[in-house]
Amino acid sequence: MVGGQERSDWGIGIVEGKTARVANAVRIGNCSGFYGDRIAAMREMLTGGELDYLTGDYLAELTMLILGRDKMKHPERGYAKTFLTQLEECLGLAHDRGVRIVANAGGLNPAGLADAVRELADRLGIPAQVAHVEGDDLLPRADELGLGTPLTANAYLGAWGVAKCLQAGADVVVTGRVTDASLVVGPAAAHFGWGRDDYHQLAGAVVAGHVIECGVQATGGNYSFFTEIADLGHAGFPLAEIHADGSSVITKHPGSGGQVSVGTVTAQLLYEIGGPRYANPDVTARFDTIALAADGPDRVRISGVCGEPPPPSLKVSLNSIGGFRNAVTFVLTGLDIEAKAALVRDQLESALREKPAELGWTLARTDHIDADTEETASALLSCVVRDPDPKKVGRQFSSAAVELALASYPGFTSTAPPGDGQVYGVFTAGYVPAVEVSQVAVRPDGTRADIDVATTTRELSDVPAPPLPQAPALGPTRRLPLGTVAGARSGDKGGAANVGVWVRTDEQWRWLAHTLTVDGLRELLPETKDLPVSRYLLPNLRAVNFVIEGILGQGVAYQARFDPQAKGLGEWLRSRHIDIPEAILP
Repeated sequence: MVGGQERSDWGIGIVEGKTARVANAVRIGNCSGFYGDRIAAMREMLTGGELDYLTGDYLAELTMLILGRDKMKHPERGYAKTFLTQLEECLGLAHDRGVRIVANAGGLNPAGLADAVRELADRLGIPAQVAHVEGDDLLPRADELGLGTPLTANAYLGAWGVAKCLQAGADVVVTGRVTDASLVVGPAAAHFGWGRDDYHQLAGAVVAGHVIECGVQATGGNYSFFTEIADLGHAGFPLAEIHADGSSVITKHPGSGGQVSVGTVTAQLLYEIGGPRYANPDVTARFDTIALAADGPDRVRISGVCGEPPPPSLKVSLNSIGGFRNAVTFVLTGLDIEAKAALVRDQLESALREKPAELGWTLARTDHIDADTEETASALLSCVVRDPDPKKVGRQFSSAAVELALASYPGFTSTAPPGDGQVYGVFTAGYVPAVEVSQVAVRPDGTRADIDVATTTRELSDVPAPPLPQAPALGPTRRLPLGTVAGARSGDKGGAANVGVWVRTDEQWRWLAHTLTVDGLRELLPETKDLPVSRYLLPNLRAVNFVIEGILGQGVAYQARFDPQAKGLGEWLRSRHIDIPEAILP
């Protein structure tokens, strides 16, 4: 009994617009894809339909840096405060409906958040049982483990701490840095009683967790073919019906906006991944074995996922203060754009008494010939400086830029007043043997349970590339944007970025696999020409995935690009023109 309701091995499905029970399934929803996501999502998921568990992902590489700086100033903080805001309204609702909540909102202080949730429950008069998972914080041992002296050092933990807390009767489980998918794997493993070597079942749950972890990205958000979705004004959050064999159905509550389709699920599967082996602390999921199939309106079945033992090491999220950063953007309007840029560049660099350690220029030719508005006649010239010394990137830099206002190119305009430099962060990924990390489940009664390390592991290695499909007979072609036939999703992976590209028919897949090679990508995205690029084929998804090393410098907080998280990289690729056979055009 949880929240006064009896549980069973039945989930809830939708049949002809009505709720219907689905045998041997557990329904796990998501209500947050990042720290700052829709506050109302928790209430919407609790009131929109039946659930067994509700999860929330609040952490990202940048979030850990933000929480680290917050904890420096206020040691009692370091967790996602919006989670408490949501619970203020929803804890009683979840208890009444028998829905158990699992979230990584604990950030750098899961014990502190667990205490805050208990205080909230007491104040609201709700008898919620609260537990938390700890052990991810390696900062006190960072130097000993060879991780240097970062601001934060957190190992990515797995699902068994969450499962242990749920098995002890917790209604709310908060964690620190666990893998995003572990928020789903933990409830599924606890519900079905899976063992540590049930690799295929665990891998299936990892895949389901990966799909729903980013909230509405699975229901049409950030989707390449968004114009095909009738109701994207207020997309509903996703949920996974997970079965005892690890297969699942991705869906959403009836009547909620957005869409769940093979396309939206494929897009999310390609988000922030590398090769076909997708490593988690408890299992390595083989993304090249995933099978997708439509299962009715807004329902997509995932099956066939194979799992392997996890790697012997855990990834560690390391955030450090890199120094100080400042920037100025000059607006160049009309004629002689290149000459205007050269003039102000020479002037500013000559005016700096002390040169910053890094000084970079970017000219964005957003101007149009014979433009009918001033904005479309203008280009943007940005200068970014970085240095460990805040004085070198502070007023001596920004004031020098402003002082050129009456002495530089005609039409001088800049977009920012003089200001001091701001702290920027640097993300790096570290790795430590899993045996060096002590994951602990702190049960609702305060007792502590150590989580055993996996006894069977397997070093990660590349999967042999699958054979290319038979080359298509091309016939006549048309020069069109790649996005005419292909969708894409991209995202950050530390200093790297991934771009997953997929198509919708077998004929298009044969063309894509032969056409969009590493050299082809470099031709379409010239900014990648000097960077290491890896390509992985995923025939089951009709997809290719590229990992581009170094394109994001030293991570999101470093802001190496105007698109620091590479979210638009895939859409840039789709906009590039390429010869497409007329026979495969939609």
